[in-house]
Amino acid sequence: MEQQLEHTKMKPRSTGQTILLIAGILLIAFNLRPAITSVGPVIGVIRSDLQLSNGLAGFLTTLPLLSFALLSPIAPKIGKRLGNERTLWLGLAVLLGGIVIRSFGTITFLMIGTALVGVGIAICNVLLPGLVKHKFPSHAGLMTSVYTTSMSVFAALASGVSVPLSQAMPGGWNTSFLVWGAITLTAMIVWAPQLRHQNTAANKPMSFTEQPIWRSRVAWQVTFFMGLQSFLFYSSIAWFPDILTSHGMNLATAGWMVSIMQFAGLPTTFLMPVLAEKLKTQRPLVCGLIVVYFLGMTGLLIGGSMPILVISVLLIGVGQGASISLALTLIGLRTKHIEQAAALSGMAQSLGYLLAAVGPLFIGILFDITHSWTPSIVIFMIILLFMFLSGMRAGRNVYISDPS
Repeated sequence: MEQQLEHTKMKPRSTGQTILLIAGILLIAFNLRPAITSVGPVIGVIRSDLQLSNGLAGFLTTLPLLSFALLSPIAPKIGKRLGNERTLWLGLAVLLGGIVIRSFGTITFLMIGTALVGVGIAICNVLLPGLVKHKFPSHAGLMTSVYTTSMSVFAALASGVSVPLSQAMPGGWNTSFLVWGAITLTAMIVWAPQLRHQNTAANKPMSFTEQPIWRSRVAWQVTFFMGLQSFLFYSSIAWFPDILTSHGMNLATAGWMVSIMQFAGLPTTFLMPVLAEKLKTQRPLVCGLIVVYFLGMTGLLIGGSMPILVISVLLIGVGQGASISLALTLIGLRTKHIEQAAALSGMAQSLGYLLAAVGPLFIGILFDITHSWTPSIVIFMIILLFMFLSGMRAGRNVYISDPS
């Protein structure tokens, strides 16, 4: 009822306005991963150039996740005060600033810029699911499919071209990062017309009739599923190139394999929200993606030949693509209106990315201690088991506001 009332209050958009809105959403989605996934394939070069330990190198991937964790609960409050449209544009501006600062190439600027990159992405990460739910209430699943697939395409592209760009550009890896700033600037320009519209969150009264989101078991289950899948994704983005080179691949090939891994997940990234929206319960989808993901990790653990490694990477990519899009879809499916969606998005991405932040740093330190990637892959497989348990609970046909 609340959703229908909210929908009826929305002013109809012209075809041109709808196209411009969708283009803006897609361009924002383009920016949600490349500034991070472009680091993994060249992390070995960065480590060598700046004389970093594996642990500190892993921290480069962990740092934006810490920014995600810190900013995610604040982003909905900023969105309510300024409006989601304006806050999204602000997030893009911070992201652009971070990309520019980290290109200066010193350890200090690299860390500061990386932290700002995380802040900008965190704001967009949190507010985009709620905005999509509000702007496209009848097609939220399809729009989630479209923007998560777009996000994954550019994440994969960034992983693949990161090494060639760093080798081709005169300044090396640090100036190659600036390429992604051009996409951010484009998104800011295309999104600018949305700043004229009355925002989707400001000036709406808060409801005090519902229990705090922190008391909802369903909210915690969605949060753990989000965090565990993020732990796996960001750990793999940071360290799969090194894991694959340990099996004999050269660095450029390993970078492209990480890119191919993400491209392999595009079909499931697109299909998962559409299927999830049609099903009464999402438990079958959780079971399917975990089985595929686990088989891929098993193959990576066994290794032994290039065909096994390639098939394993493809299976992992399918599992990753399904996981991130299902996690984002659950935010909409387990909530009744935009305020709930923003609150759950903030909680899931705050605590979820805090959990994910442990991944790259922990895996780097674990390798420093063991000098083997086998313990890390075993950890990944254990994480999948916990992801299965949380996903099965989060996949039930309930809302976060329902009595526990």
